Amino acid sequence: MVLKPSEKDPTAAIWMAELWAEAGLPAGVFNVLQGDKTSVDELLTNPAIKAISFVGSTPIAQYVYATGTAHGKRVQALGGAKNHAIVLPDADLDLAADAMVNAGFGSAGERCMAISALVAVGDIADELVAKIKERTDTLKIGDGTKDSDMGPLVTKVHRDKVASYIDAGENDGATIVVDGRQVQADGGEDGFWLGPTLIDHVTTDMSVYTDEIFGPVLSVIRVDSYDDALDLVNSSPFGNGTAIFTNDGGAARRFQNEVEVGMVGINVPIPVPMAYYSFGGWKNSLFGDTHAHGAEGVHFFTRGKVVTTRWLDPSHGGLNLGFPQNA
Repeated sequence: MVLKPSEKDPTAAIWMAELWAEAGLPAGVFNVLQGDKTSVDELLTNPAIKAISFVGSTPIAQYVYATGTAHGKRVQALGGAKNHAIVLPDADLDLAADAMVNAGFGSAGERCMAISALVAVGDIADELVAKIKERTDTLKIGDGTKDSDMGPLVTKVHRDKVASYIDAGENDGATIVVDGRQVQADGGEDGFWLGPTLIDHVTTDMSVYTDEIFGPVLSVIRVDSYDDALDLVNSSPFGNGTAIFTNDGGAARRFQNEVEVGMVGINVPIPVPMAYYSFGGWKNSLFGDTHAHGAEGVHFFTRGKVVTTRWLDPSHGGLNLGFPQNA
């Protein structure tokens, strides 16, 4: 196996390789290749590489899939996401508020399963936003060695890009309920800090809603009905993960059948399936027809072989042209 990590965060892959070596894995079984697009292109075109598994943004996933398959390789390419959470009026709003903070701001929002779009149905939005703000205000931002809840973003360029989406949302008329742009971090003053940001009254034409931000930004979209919320999710070009919060089993069953998304949570904000089930979305969140993990992952990384065998024996002789006969 050759692991090619992002050039923006190369260290964890090296640690993994060192741990494998310490555990006794023979040299050459697990390999780490560092680099940028040049390294990627070599993997995509080198005939010694038989299969490519990729996770990243949708444009790069499209490139990896098109280039790899054009060179005769198996490719599973997982792309971007814009994960919605629908909260119905009958939901437990305290549970929903906890979930939105956890799923929106965990890992600084830098994970493909983060909830970045909260769809509040009916007249619950004011109360729900207030509960989320109350919880967000208690979060500690800073050095991970100081009992912080959330750390910095991966690079200064990315931090500034995420902040620009907040700027754009504010300029477009959205309400900044919690503003993370001026956060005071505990330790590591030179870090790429951006605190949790909660934006209300977001509309579907704002870039803070349409784009995958990959940062601690939670947008609130208000709709009148379940049907409006479902249409919003299904009209998204992404189909990675989604969730619904409700105490109505009928509404949950209807949602799981009608929503056009690969991974669905019911009162679960980050619907990552257990490892023995496949992981992956629909639409622009996945290119190819093979998901990761589970049986599909095993099938992707292996190739079946069928062997038909006959050992010589006089009873096997004679002519047989294979024409079917009925006894």
